[in-house]
Amino acid sequence: MRRLLIATALFTGLVHAAEPVAIDVHRDANCGCCKAWIEHLENNGFQVNDHVEADMAAVKTRLGVPHQLGSCHTGVIDGKFVEGHVPASDIFKLRARPDLIGAAVPGMPMGSPGMEMGDRKDAYRVIVVGEEGKQSILTEYPAD
Repeated sequence: MRRLLIATALFTGLVHAAEPVAIDVHRDANCGCCKAWIEHLENNGFQVNDHVEADMAAVKTRLGVPHQLGSCHTGVIDGKFVEGHVPASDIFKLRARPDLIGAAVPGMPMGSPGMEMGDRKDAYRVIVVGEEGKQSILTEYPAD
């Protein structure tokens, strides 16, 4: 009986791990890299609710994205903002940190998820923002 309970618990855990994680993505209708980032998310365990917006600046302001961290699209997960080309693995890290209100990859660095064009990869950082507005580096990605 104990083995059955353990097996059931393991199976249940695997089923939950396989369930997609919902994220809302706000983007401009004409943004191609936004669609590529959405595809990256979907390929990495997210179910994306895609919102085409007429005024992205208003969305970013409403969500509390610091202006200097801006990029072309903004996600929302668990009430936290995800600004720009943040890799899926870093979104999972963000979710595990209750002390953070968001994460961002400022600008549009080549080679980041959704910005893959050939072999070029720029160095970039995933910046996180705490409740007090304090910013720090979550992950650094080197250039090739």
